[in-house]
Amino acid sequence: MRAVAQDRFGGTDRLHLTDRPDPEPGKGEVLVRVAAAGLDRGTVHVMTGRPLLARLGLGLRRPRFPVPGRDLCGTVVALGPGVTGVEVGHRVVGTADGSCAELAVVPVPRLAAAPRTLTDEEAAALPVSGLTALQALRAAGVGPGQRVLVVGASGGVGTYAVQLAVAAGARVTGVCSRAKAELVRGLGAARVVAHEEADVDAEGVRYDAVLDIGGHRSLRTLRAVLAPRGTLVVVGSEAPGRWLGGLERSVGAALLSPFVRQRLVMHVSRERAADLAELVGLVDAGAVRPVLDHVVPLDGVARALDHVAAGRARGKVVVRVDGRSDRTGSAAAAVSEGGGPGWPSASPRP
Repeated sequence: MRAVAQDRFGGTDRLHLTDRPDPEPGKGEVLVRVAAAGLDRGTVHVMTGRPLLARLGLGLRRPRFPVPGRDLCGTVVALGPGVTGVEVGHRVVGTADGSCAELAVVPVPRLAAAPRTLTDEEAAALPVSGLTALQALRAAGVGPGQRVLVVGASGGVGTYAVQLAVAAGARVTGVCSRAKAELVRGLGAARVVAHEEADVDAEGVRYDAVLDIGGHRSLRTLRAVLAPRGTLVVVGSEAPGRWLGGLERSVGAALLSPFVRQRLVMHVSRERAADLAELVGLVDAGAVRPVLDHVVPLDGVARALDHVAAGRARGKVVVRVDGRSDRTGSAAAAVSEGGGPGWPSASPRP
C-alpha cells in the first residue's frame, strides 16, 4: 500500500511517500480501505514527538506510529477474529494509529457507521475533533440558556464546539482571529471576540462555561470571565515548552479545582464508538457540519501539516487518500481544494 511515513521524529521534512506492507487486522479489529484522512494539531505533535513527555507513549527514540493521522473515513475490507456487528463493505468513520495510508487497521471500539449526509472528506474530519468538542461540552455541563465562551473557535475542535453548544441551546461567544470572525458567526456564535482587538476579559461578561482550546491564557484570566459556579474546561494549549508544551496549565487547573468554587477541568478526549455514533446522529440530523479548510492529495500531507502547525487552518485539513470522492455531501461545508500559494492541487470532485 502507499502511505506517508517517517523514520524519525522531526518536522515535515521527515515525511515521505512510500510503499509499506499491507497491515492485517488482529482480534477485535477491522481493515479499512481509507478514502480520506483528517489532520489536526495532534498529528503535528505525534510527528514531532513534542512535548517530550509525549514520547512515553509515542516512542522514546523512534516513532511508535510511523504513519501520521488518526481520523479516517473508508470502507471495511477485512475483519479480524471475533469481530461482530461490522461487515465487509460497510462505510465507516473512526480513528487509526496512522490514517494517511491506503489501508489502516481500526479497533471496533473506535469506529462507527459513516454519516449518510457527508462526503468521505467531510466525514474524515469528524472523529477526533468532533469527539473532543462533544466530550468537553459534556464535561462543562452545557445546556439551554447558558452563556458559553469558546476560545479557539475557528479551529478543528472549536468549530464543532460552537455548533454543538448552539445545538444544546446555549448562547455562544467565540474567540478567534479577525480574519476568521465571519466563519465563527456563520456557525451560530452570538458574539465574536477578535483576539487582535480585545482579550476575553475586556467586556466584563461572566460565562457559565469556558472551553479553552487555543492560545495559552493564564488560569487567572480565564477564571476572571467565569461565573462563580461556572466550569472551565482546558482542552489544549500551544506553548513552546520543550518538556510539557503547555500541559502544566491543564494540570494546574485540575490541582486548583478542589480549592475554589469554580470547576476547573483538565480534559482528556476518549475515542469511544458510542460517542462517535452520537456525533454521527447529530450530523445526519443537521445540527452539526464539518468545516474543511483544504482537501489535499496524499502527497500533500507535509505541506498540509505545515499549514496546520502555523495555526492558519479554518476548521479541518483533510487528505484525499483514494484520489476520488464518490459521495454526495453537505453543500454547507466550506471546502477549498488546493488554493493557496505552495499548496498542491487536488483532483476536482467528479
